[in-house]
Amino acid sequence: GQLPTWLQGILLRNGPGMHTIGDTKYNHWFDGLALLHSFTFKNGEVYYRSKYLRSDTYNCNVEANRIVVSEFGTMAYPDPCKNIFAKAFSYLSHTIPEFTDNCLINIMKTGDDFYATSETNFIRKINPQTLETLEKVDYSKYVAVNVATSHPHYDSAGNVLNMGTSIVDKGKTKYILFKIPPSVPEKEKKKSCFKHLEVVCSIPSRSLLHPSYYHSFGITENYIVFIEQPFKLDIVKMATAYIRGVNWASCLAYHKEEKTWFHFVDKETKKEVSTKFYTDAMVLFHHINAYEEDGHIVFDIIAYTDDSLYGMFYLKNLNKDFEENSKLTSIPTCKRFVVPLQYDKDAEVGSNLVTLPSTATAVREKDGSIYCQPEILCEGIELPRINYNYNGKQYKYIFATEVQRSPVPTKVVKFNIQTKEMLHWAEDHCWPSEPIFVPSPDAREEDDGIVLTCVVMSDPKQAPFLLVLDAKTFKELGRAMVDVKMHLDLHGIFIPEKDLKTEIE
Repeated sequence: GQLPTWLQGILLRNGPGMHTIGDTKYNHWFDGLALLHSFTFKNGEVYYRSKYLRSDTYNCNVEANRIVVSEFGTMAYPDPCKNIFAKAFSYLSHTIPEFTDNCLINIMKTGDDFYATSETNFIRKINPQTLETLEKVDYSKYVAVNVATSHPHYDSAGNVLNMGTSIVDKGKTKYILFKIPPSVPEKEKKKSCFKHLEVVCSIPSRSLLHPSYYHSFGITENYIVFIEQPFKLDIVKMATAYIRGVNWASCLAYHKEEKTWFHFVDKETKKEVSTKFYTDAMVLFHHINAYEEDGHIVFDIIAYTDDSLYGMFYLKNLNKDFEENSKLTSIPTCKRFVVPLQYDKDAEVGSNLVTLPSTATAVREKDGSIYCQPEILCEGIELPRINYNYNGKQYKYIFATEVQRSPVPTKVVKFNIQTKEMLHWAEDHCWPSEPIFVPSPDAREEDDGIVLTCVVMSDPKQAPFLLVLDAKTFKELGRAMVDVKMHLDLHGIFIPEKDLKTEIE
């Protein structure tokens, strides 16, 4: 096929790549050592390269020729040949775990720099052109967080907004929203952006020792949308996991009898909206988008009714019959919540306060709290992306992968929220990755542009490829076959040529 001539830049992807080191194997797919790969678009041609992230974790494991650094689903133990004192000491030093810097989930842009990210306090700077691993940044040196999300947001001024959890800091556990500026003042050129990191606000956790797990959050023009779900980390279990010989993943539990709480923080005043909004128990990983309309906050998420998704990716379950055996017990559901921030304070108890045309409801309870029920937009989509120019604004299209009964995506879809129309791209044996929308330079409409996805083949005899779709029609424009073994990945970013500091080789 033909690529549009304006498509110049780099598609960077990140995900787990190496699952066996020496005689040791990770237990979980999400634990594998990070593998970066890139597609560089230059004058109608595509160049591919991939490289393992040379994290401290990677270096230690490779040097020892076995897994020596613990990951979320795999606890690593010291060499049993060491004497008993060394063993006892390492048990103690593991109580507050030193987290891994195996940043395998996403790529974040900060100013002119790019970082590989995961959900620990470490991120690793990378060179997007050579995929070389550069310095390690520890968030906890600049803000009191133990974990942070790998799905930050970017505002129009180029600031990065992200959230992390501060565990039992000064006797409190809280969720912290922080901002990283894109650049530093002229006279401080030698300093990093992180030195100017600013805490926007903190939201106290409802529980000291059971903070909510979250993978992403939402943002509108004036508010931050944070969902405190009853899918929680057990801090005491986490601190003793090493001694008990279990992994950290076993310290996450879903409390289906509890509520899910919505928090809205005003970016200007840095204060949380005082009304208590909640819905039923659910598990979510990905926010899609959020915006304000007539005194309401509208936000779209992908939610599950249980926490079974994580368990399917244990490597013991990822065998040749994976597609048949791993049936999702909860289908991902795209839900739209409509939350009235401004409403008639004299409204009757039991009345629906939503005045926008939607089947979503927000009902006033006796105690003044508001119980929200969503509108179901569609089912069976995951890894959602949008035209990011519409982030925090009213929008029409979601680009995503379709998952039927198994968690491995088999199609790429474009979903029109207004008409509920869905366009698909699918072929036999194809497992596409998260689709990334790239707007065309003269875009007038939200879907003027292309969609990029890496396609891995379930049939090992067929070569993987990069697929380029016309975002409007969802017709294939072209594909670039890659003659290497490519892995399923998680998330990525498209970097236009103008955002690259130096000339692409």
